[in-house]
Amino acid sequence: MSQTEVFEKVVQVLSPYVKNQTALARLSGETHILDDLKVNSARFVDVVLALEDEFGIAVADEEMDSVTTVGDAVSLICSKLS
Repeated sequence: MSQTEVFEKVVQVLSPYVKNQTALARLSGETHILDDLKVNSARFVDVVLALEDEFGIAVADEEMDSVTTVGDAVSLICSKLS
């Protein structure tokens, strides 16, 4: 799966949890999930669980702590898929 395909799927998974639709419309790899998209920390756990289901991967707590931007999420998922 290409990085672009992973990015698109990450955006699809994130969309229902985003409180800032303006930031979602301008989303990039540098977009901060909690600060820019206004996903609260409790919902972020739901996002990670949804990403695990979507991609068939497992994300450790330490790895989850390192994901702050959409690009971080894409990189982590790509590393687990390769």
